Amino acid sequence: MIEVDKLISGGRILKMDAEMTIIPDGSIAVKGKDIVAVGEKSQIEARYRAAEVIDAGGGIVMPGLVNGHTHVAMTCFRGMADDLPLMDWLNDYIFPAEAQNVDADLAYWGSLLACAEMIRSGTTTFCDMYIFENETAQAAKQAGMRCLLGEVLFDFPSPNFTTPAEGLAYTENLFKRWDGDDLIRIFVEPHALYTCSEPLLRDAKALAQRYDAPLGIHLLENRSERIQLEQKLGRGAVSFLRDIGLLDERLIAFHCVCMDEHDIRMFAEHGVKVIHNPESNMKLASGVAPIPEMIDAGVCVGLGTDGCASNNNLDMFQELDSAAKLHKVHRLDPVVMDARTVLETATRQGARALGMDHLVGEIKPGKKADIIIIDTRKPHLTPMYHEYSHLVYAVGGADVDTVLIGGKVVMRGRRLLTIDEYEAIERVHSIGERIKAGMKKP
Repeated sequence: MIEVDKLISGGRILKMDAEMTIIPDGSIAVKGKDIVAVGEKSQIEARYRAAEVIDAGGGIVMPGLVNGHTHVAMTCFRGMADDLPLMDWLNDYIFPAEAQNVDADLAYWGSLLACAEMIRSGTTTFCDMYIFENETAQAAKQAGMRCLLGEVLFDFPSPNFTTPAEGLAYTENLFKRWDGDDLIRIFVEPHALYTCSEPLLRDAKALAQRYDAPLGIHLLENRSERIQLEQKLGRGAVSFLRDIGLLDERLIAFHCVCMDEHDIRMFAEHGVKVIHNPESNMKLASGVAPIPEMIDAGVCVGLGTDGCASNNNLDMFQELDSAAKLHKVHRLDPVVMDARTVLETATRQGARALGMDHLVGEIKPGKKADIIIIDTRKPHLTPMYHEYSHLVYAVGGADVDTVLIGGKVVMRGRRLLTIDEYEAIERVHSIGERIKAGMKKP
């Protein structure tokens, strides 16, 4: 018998590999942080022995979900200014509230609360763009969550830096501070083409190249942004990115609502990745991104919640449901964005979009043991004919029972093991009271 640390036994294992393999009664052997074997329960348990056996109870066992775009510390602004157009929401409420309130304390506690929310709803990896990202990294490390994050960069001052050069220096310090960490990965994040000059974009690209890291940017989130950028740049936004050398396999573009066929073709040719944020786009009435067309063209698409100020939650199962239904009703086609395709955007393809598919996104030997168990013994999950359909259309975040990240159990039986969630709730409640006292009324 081969000794391992853990066996996850007795569940329906969805490997989320290219073949979309399902093992009806399977087991997973975990050694340290890694998956070492997966297969039929009888075969795995005849070969491996572990001190700890986690009984999946016949539930669904699958890779942890990947939230491809969010601003986790914005849990502190949840519901602050709803039902507004994007630019009014951003310029009249969010930017002023951030300038007045965001500090290291808000970033840490808002991020820790977000980690609690994400773990509880089955997310094990997230990609973050915000302010004071070292505090977000510390919160993720405390929670035991895996992340890719970077300091948001602007031409104008942020609560954390005065000049773009200071923002770039802060990002470089993040690379140095978290180099080699098992959970925390850093990338470069200019906010958007309407908030970043060409010199800042070029400097951001150079920094990403220097550290062999991705570069992320908000792009073409609504029609008015597209028109504004065409007037400002004298060409389309995607053509501009190509002309200044940013359009390549390093680039992760968030939203991409207003893309035409030419833009999509350039993305596919240059290997650009896209993160789709359907609920935020719906709430801000930004439009419907041409995601089926992108996937058909060969663009890698992941899924994200965006931040709590524009969603207003971090439940990726809810996002899966919205992603599938939005495109069906928009195209009047019930076949488009089927459950398997959508689920891939939050697992295997989502990990690939972040450059982390060598680590997560599948149940496969050699990958990290980032695994969730869904309790399917629920009225709303009975009966079950098709696992993928259930996960997209019926499962909610509250159905996640157990979560492992890097082989470590971070939630068991719905109880968080790495976060004092009640302390985080109280801290963010106090921060919210301070914000409320000084905020402009919608």
